[in-house]
Amino acid sequence: MIRRLLLDHPRTVGETYFEHMRASLATAAKLAVAAGACVVHAVIPALCTTTGSTAILKLHGEIYPRRFDQPTL
Repeated sequence: MIRRLLLDHPRTVGETYFEHMRASLATAAKLAVAAGACVVHAVIPALCTTTGSTAILKLHGEIYPRRFDQPTL
């Protein structure tokens, strides 16, 4: 059970548990910054006009090549 929950998925993308944790937390941090920029843009539309979409496109370019088609929880 522990193996399935903690180790199986990271192995499918060629990472250890801690490598996967680091990559996931880095992605979460980038998304948080992009979300903050979107909030700023919502309040003041002239600011951060492309920050959110640029971050999404960049993250897609980083994540998609590493992704394997398989079900997630």
